[in-house]
Amino acid sequence: MVRLIRSLLWALLMLAGLSAAEAAEPPVLLVAHPGVDTRQLTRDTTRAIFAMRQRTWPDGQAVRVFVLPNDHPVHARFAKEQLAVYPHQLQLAWDRMVFSGTGQAPNRVTTQVEMRERIASTPGALGYLEREYLDDRVQVITMD
Repeated sequence: MVRLIRSLLWALLMLAGLSAAEAAEPPVLLVAHPGVDTRQLTRDTTRAIFAMRQRTWPDGQAVRVFVLPNDHPVHARFAKEQLAVYPHQLQLAWDRMVFSGTGQAPNRVTTQVEMRERIASTPGALGYLEREYLDDRVQVITMD
């Protein structure tokens, strides 16, 4: 019976495109400055914001996007799990905008602690954190 359950779980993980190691990782949550009025975003809107194509929140406030380095495991998980893109695809979009002069890349931070501090202190900020890094200085934005 245990083997059957493990086999079914493995099959579900493979169908979802996740390895067992990825499934065991804590979720990466979308977080914003506490002054942001938006509480929920669609995946498409979130993807447009992180691709730097949408520069304002739905209420018109400017979005300040913060990301971890491309090789950071939390950045890779956020891109794949929440945005359904690979980190290199985001980088290509940012490079294209910067080199063409039509936009700018997001603000980079080196750690999740720095991410939390910058989001908490920057009006309109948006980023992502694992649950253990959350505190009352940032708010979680749900994705539908």
